[in-house]
Amino acid sequence: MTYQPHYHFVAFLVSAVVVLICTPLIREVGIRSGYVDQPGERKVHQRPMVRLGGVGIFLGTTLALLTVWGSGGFGTLPPEQSDEVWGVTIGGLACFVIGLADDLFNISPFTRLVMQSIVSIGAWQMGVQIKVLSIPLAGIFPLPMWISLPLTMLWLIGMINAINWIDGLDGLAAGVSGIAAVIMLMVCLFVNQPAAGLIVAALAGGALGFLRYNFNPAQIFMGDGGAYFIGFILAGAGVIGLVKGVTTVAVVLPYLILAVPLLDMSAVIIDRLRRGKSPFNADKRHLHHRLLRAGLSHRLTVIVIYGLTLWVGTIALALSGMPDGIGYAISATVLLVVIVWRAVKQIQKQQNDSA
Repeated sequence: MTYQPHYHFVAFLVSAVVVLICTPLIREVGIRSGYVDQPGERKVHQRPMVRLGGVGIFLGTTLALLTVWGSGGFGTLPPEQSDEVWGVTIGGLACFVIGLADDLFNISPFTRLVMQSIVSIGAWQMGVQIKVLSIPLAGIFPLPMWISLPLTMLWLIGMINAINWIDGLDGLAAGVSGIAAVIMLMVCLFVNQPAAGLIVAALAGGALGFLRYNFNPAQIFMGDGGAYFIGFILAGAGVIGLVKGVTTVAVVLPYLILAVPLLDMSAVIIDRLRRGKSPFNADKRHLHHRLLRAGLSHRLTVIVIYGLTLWVGTIALALSGMPDGIGYAISATVLLVVIVWRAVKQIQKQQNDSA
């Protein structure tokens, strides 16, 4: 596939415009039909909120990819690459349907996990496969099928739920996902994987466009449909665009780009198991909950996590060998220091006011 950068811009722009146009209409439909997320003990919002915003993100991403595909933007892909792209897009569709069904009918966690597993197996059969294992200082080792399949499933299912679990504050999941998608787009283009880049370009446009209505104070939530769709697309694009790399660094890039939601989910699961709780039992022990309890405002909590996401993403850019990657990482480090300093000052003020 010949790299034509304007197709990636078109994918981003079409997706963003569709989301900006569709989301208010979807919100109106949600209000009239009563599909809202009620306030609760574990939730931050204080009034019922429509949770169907993922429909707009899905429509924007899908229409953007169809527009690019119809105009020849995917070029003539080899059969195996074509299967991989279809594996990611069809898998994303299936995950969106699973999440939307949960938004509408409240499916049990076990049922959702079974359906996510089926989708992941199908994607693996279509070529969305983690085929190598990277061990620092030792190199890259090919994986047999009986290891590749469960490892790929763990990655795909893990990211689906990691994005869903950080969707606890206005604008948090959409912003983190949008930043991660832009970083992944840059790396995909640098390592000459433009097909995967088109997928994340469309996703980035949808996620960042959705922030217009989802940033604090939010007018609408993305719901499980949006979170599952975003999580699968990010994970799948990372596999077909980066994990197939021939260097140790290339293999670990998607895990680094998505480190913030992954580490948050892992820490919460370990904490729940340590306390003898089910990992599926929701609680207020995520990073954003801890930052709120420390005294940060809603918006500053989200901005801190944005800064962390951007910081690890630029580290990935630097490790990829991209020109100016180190410069991006240094700039992001300075920005993160400023954000953390502002957060510390706010916590100190909160403590002084409470004293």
